[in-house]
Amino acid sequence: MFLILKIHIFVVKSQYKVKKEQLAKIIKLRRSSLGITQQTLADLAGVGLNTIVAIERAEGNPRWETICRICDTMGLKIDIKLKD
Repeated sequence: MFLILKIHIFVVKSQYKVKKEQLAKIIKLRRSSLGITQQTLADLAGVGLNTIVAIERAEGNPRWETICRICDTMGLKIDIKLKD
């Protein structure tokens, strides 16, 4: 069963913007509810620990593929909203 991760993603000219604070909060809460550490999540998702730390602090600019991999690992479904 997937949870729906409602993040507004604005796509303009092949670039996207995500509300980093919203993403950070959802990922951190979901990771905590699963009872896994940042290192475990990083290992399961195939990303670096520093990437997980940065995302949970709403820092950096993670690649779209990284966000999808992390969400998929935690059973989160992304709801995408496109804007002109």
